[in-house]
Amino acid sequence: MERARTMIKKGMRRQIVLHYILVVSLALLLVEVIFLLAIRTNYYDSVYNKITTHISTAEYFQKYQILGEHAPFQLQDLLDRFSLSNTELEVLTLKGDMVTSSTGFQPDRTITTSDVPEAAGGSIGRWVGKQPGTNESVMAVSKILQIHGRDAYILRYLTSVEGINEDLLNLTLLSIGIGVAVLAIVVLFSFGLANSIVKPLNNITAVSAQMAKGRFNTRIKGNYKYEIADLAATLNYMAEEIVRSNQTKDDFISSISHELRTPLTSIKGWSETLISGGYDPEETKLGMGIISRESDRLIGLVEEILDFSKLQQNEMKLSIGIVNVKVLLQETILNIWAKAEKKRIVLLLECDEAIYVKGDANRLKQVFLNLVDNAVKFSHEDSSIVLTAQRFSASETAIIVRDSGIGISDDHISRVRDRFFQVDALNGGTGLGLAISQQLVELHHGKIEMNSELGKGTQVTVILPLTDELPSSMIVTEGQL
Repeated sequence: MERARTMIKKGMRRQIVLHYILVVSLALLLVEVIFLLAIRTNYYDSVYNKITTHISTAEYFQKYQILGEHAPFQLQDLLDRFSLSNTELEVLTLKGDMVTSSTGFQPDRTITTSDVPEAAGGSIGRWVGKQPGTNESVMAVSKILQIHGRDAYILRYLTSVEGINEDLLNLTLLSIGIGVAVLAIVVLFSFGLANSIVKPLNNITAVSAQMAKGRFNTRIKGNYKYEIADLAATLNYMAEEIVRSNQTKDDFISSISHELRTPLTSIKGWSETLISGGYDPEETKLGMGIISRESDRLIGLVEEILDFSKLQQNEMKLSIGIVNVKVLLQETILNIWAKAEKKRIVLLLECDEAIYVKGDANRLKQVFLNLVDNAVKFSHEDSSIVLTAQRFSASETAIIVRDSGIGISDDHISRVRDRFFQVDALNGGTGLGLAISQQLVELHHGKIEMNSELGKGTQVTVILPLTDELPSSMIVTEGQL
């Protein structure tokens, strides 16, 4: 009892079972009603066709063989020639008054059923109903008959349909029994179908509850199919991504802690040293320089994190203007030149003239500073880095940063633009540079493409839309000519 109550408790299982029962019940009801109506119509039509065929045959013989044109007319001859076994024949006037019948009863009775006026109108009348007095189910078929072209009578055949109704009742009971059996099978089938859907969902729900409690190492197991398999795979993928994201976050916290500790240690050490006094001006200048550089380094780390936060919250504001790409890349090279010089790396610029894009010059400069800085960081000493700007299509320009450094493996190339991800954590940084660059380029309606081969170098291509507008400083008015 408890199990049955559990099986039909509110939920998807109950809804599936009830919907199946409802749909199948309506379908069975419709089929059975149509079937029984067809059988009833067929039975009744067979009786009606038998009587009408007999009337037509008997009428032919009456006209040409039995009653000649001048032969005396007798009602008994009419009854004899038109009688039909197991059927009462009544001879009526056109008004429905009974003249005689094959049973000899109630000759003075008036018939008022619908078949009589139909026959008087020239068609074959048909009526099914209860016989007055006996309350027996009968069928009446009536037709007008002309005698010698003068007298007109209505021949009315009356036959019982009790046997037909009994057969129909038996068929109805049989069809109901079959319908109940089919419905019982459908109910069992629907429970099986509901369980095949609900049980996997219950399993997925249970595992999801474990994930919600932070147990992301749990996985949904089972050989599911179709949409449920997709759902299970999606949740497993979500758990894997959360685990990976948590690991990346932990790595980021560890990395950023190290990045912040190093300059803070230098600042604190030199601050305490300088406070103690007793140092000559050269040592004091050296200490102040270290404090200044490490402070700038801290500011850069904090600004990078703040930029990423703004991008994530869609709060980054761009100051849009017309940007000369060549000038932008020249400024980028000047900013990175000192760092490249320490590794004896040559920075080369190859740029077509008159390439302009619409965007925020400072943010685009931030993108290329990051790309060139990465190229310097992962390039060998005494190598070169080439910056190329050229028209990519009629409406786009491609800015390429190409180095011949250590390259990126196939496993890492798809992840280098993920937030907090670092190919080599020993080189420092937050792992946000490329993620920020990616989003800044997308804010400028562009895209970044990366190609790399381990041990041979990396090529990063930034594609931006061109603009036909010129900077206001280059527009010469008629008065200035």
